[in-house]
Amino acid sequence: MTRTVLIMDKQNTQMNASHPETNLPVGYPPQYPPTAFQGPPGYNGYPGPQVGYPPPPAGHSGPGPAGFPVPNQPMYNQPVYNQPGGAAGIPWMPAPPPPLNCPPGLEYLSQIDQILIHQQIELLEVLTGFETNNKYEIKNSFGQRVYFAAEDTDCCTRNCCGPSRPFTLRIIDNMGREVITLERPLRCNSCCCPCCLQEIEIQAPPGVPVGYVIQTWHPCLPKFTIQNEKREDVLKISGPCVVCSCCGDVDFEIKSLDEQCVVGKISKHWTGILREAFTDADNFGIQFPLDLDVKMKAVMIGACFLIDYMFFERTR
Repeated sequence: MTRTVLIMDKQNTQMNASHPETNLPVGYPPQYPPTAFQGPPGYNGYPGPQVGYPPPPAGHSGPGPAGFPVPNQPMYNQPVYNQPGGAAGIPWMPAPPPPLNCPPGLEYLSQIDQILIHQQIELLEVLTGFETNNKYEIKNSFGQRVYFAAEDTDCCTRNCCGPSRPFTLRIIDNMGREVITLERPLRCNSCCCPCCLQEIEIQAPPGVPVGYVIQTWHPCLPKFTIQNEKREDVLKISGPCVVCSCCGDVDFEIKSLDEQCVVGKISKHWTGILREAFTDADNFGIQFPLDLDVKMKAVMIGACFLIDYMFFERTR
């Protein structure tokens, strides 16, 4: 009997000695020996980043537990800051999913029914009267920047032709891509000459016309016709008899072809006596139906710029 007890004590001592890290009392077999988590022979833990995959950015922990790599997820509906052509700290409108047959870059217009266009003040132009290339911020009703527009005209054309000058206006999105191009040829700016009236061509993407804005001759009222890429009439624009922004907004109504139904408007906003008197930096608002084709919405932007140059881009 004594010999049997000695043999059992010796076996318990050997079992505890083989697992010293468990700190269990003598004679108590370990329930979860560490070797159970070591995997098969040759297993060295989770592998590191695979070849061809970039490492995660510094400080990125991912949505899962610490230590577990997760794939980078696309960040939809997140404001984008400090993109080319814009001031720091102002968010860009996040890009929505593009609708069917939408030109690249025009998907932003599919979810908005109002656009704000703010012309930037050029200090050199204010101090010297020297005409510089115009720059504009195009925003939605929440103040998020949708596009940035910049005129591309040579110095001689700007200062010799004034507001009647031909121009190319390039509109870029938050990725720095040119998504819309506006081309205005040199035309007569007098209501007494109906044979060579104003017009502007809208391209989206650049080089692909999507519509035109054509001035319609009228002895008293500013009138325009909106055309699609096939030169077919789609909408009309009619302005007031006296285009004056003294202490109030100036509205150009967007109407149906028979001019019986108003579907939107282009408004030149009053910006205050000092800005109106000493600069030609104007603010505009465009309202149109939400379900209007994105190409026609782009054409409305072109119409707004044509109206700006014709009636409000005057030398102070």
